[in-house]
Amino acid sequence: MKPKTPSKSDTDISNEQLIQHKKSVASYQRHGRTTAITDHSDLQVLRRIRRYLLPKDFTISQDLLEEIVAGYDIGDPLADALTADGIRFGRPLQNLIVDGNVNPSINIDLTTNPSFSSLTEQFSSHPDWFNPKLAQIGAVAYRRYPLMLIWLLRNVALMAGYSIPALSLPLIQTGALMHDALPRLMRTYAYILAVSEHPQLDPSAHHHNNKRKPIDQVLAIGSEGWRQSINVRQIHTLVRQNLLKGKGNAAAGVIPNADQHHNPDGTWNTAYWGIPINQTDMIATHLQFSLLIMRGLQLLGARISTEEAEGILHLWNLASYWMGVDLQRLPKGEAACWEWLYTYLSIQQLDFKMGRPLAKALHDLPRQLMGEDNRRGRFVEMVNASVTRTIVGDDVGDGLQLPKSKIRFGVLSSVPILFALDTARQHNSAVADKLEQFRAKRQDNMNWWLKKNDDYYK
Repeated sequence: MKPKTPSKSDTDISNEQLIQHKKSVASYQRHGRTTAITDHSDLQVLRRIRRYLLPKDFTISQDLLEEIVAGYDIGDPLADALTADGIRFGRPLQNLIVDGNVNPSINIDLTTNPSFSSLTEQFSSHPDWFNPKLAQIGAVAYRRYPLMLIWLLRNVALMAGYSIPALSLPLIQTGALMHDALPRLMRTYAYILAVSEHPQLDPSAHHHNNKRKPIDQVLAIGSEGWRQSINVRQIHTLVRQNLLKGKGNAAAGVIPNADQHHNPDGTWNTAYWGIPINQTDMIATHLQFSLLIMRGLQLLGARISTEEAEGILHLWNLASYWMGVDLQRLPKGEAACWEWLYTYLSIQQLDFKMGRPLAKALHDLPRQLMGEDNRRGRFVEMVNASVTRTIVGDDVGDGLQLPKSKIRFGVLSSVPILFALDTARQHNSAVADKLEQFRAKRQDNMNWWLKKNDDYYK
């Protein structure tokens, strides 16, 4: 039988499809920071997400790719408009909502400013979708293991981000993370504590020296988590404006001076990186604090129920919404979060050289605090590096030049201990009470820096 000769319309269709395919591939790579989706599919963290956390038939969605890439060019329009007019909105916004008046020292009428009015509306009440009960279930689970929480914040959430230059560069340009690693770590820790602060399960357990009035609801209007969300949003906006104007140059001499880091006149290279602290990178940070920490707890042996997992994501959805993330862009539910994170990580250009100064500053903290020759400090550093290598992957650990440890799997000895404690807590209220007292004491000890330097924790 004679083979069918393809008709002109057949070849036209296939050529057209090919052109469309090439166009769609090229369209998501319109920023220099974006690699092809296949460029580092062998990265350990991507292989693990694909193997254990995504459906077997998962493929990267072209629509999600486009949405992620479009988000590079969007900052925080409301806050940016105020900052562009030279308005510091944080304090007046808090005063207006909590005390009913804007500080009279501000000589412009903010109440007629449409951006300020929109922010006032956003922060005056909880959105309709917010479920305080679910958020509290998440907050309780999130805070249950204070030592694990700070371990995972520094060794998983922060270290994983340092391998992505688009997340590292704004931090390096402002200089604060290298020169003030401890304050920055503790301020970030204070923020995740403020977001997850919840009403005491046992009111008598409230710390007797603490003059603070216990909160009655997670992320209540006027609470510390609410205040810090406003402050972080203002800081992000100021940093964004300064970097766009070329005012952040702490990277000089720290990382190789490549053309793509900035334009010839020193301003931020938006064509290459997108806008600094943009919508997409803010969602990646949201998932570092919620999804990655939650997964880390599970890997270290904590039993987090489906409802608790949902609660942790719900809690951070409100925090991120208050920090200026567009709700429509936030992935809905745990499965969608893993798909989003996998897609994001697949197209980020990796540059370990850029993240190394940040990783080193964070890694060296224990010995800075305990003394250079302190064996305990060295041991803590080894444990920290082991947590990063075990959960994030050796390729990231090697790239960031974190040390390799012979005692690495000693870290994982926490798993059966945590698992046993969690089981006992679920079945015995006396054990649960004892664990809660231990947790509160441990939490208090870990807040030592904040108690010295932060009015809220004093």
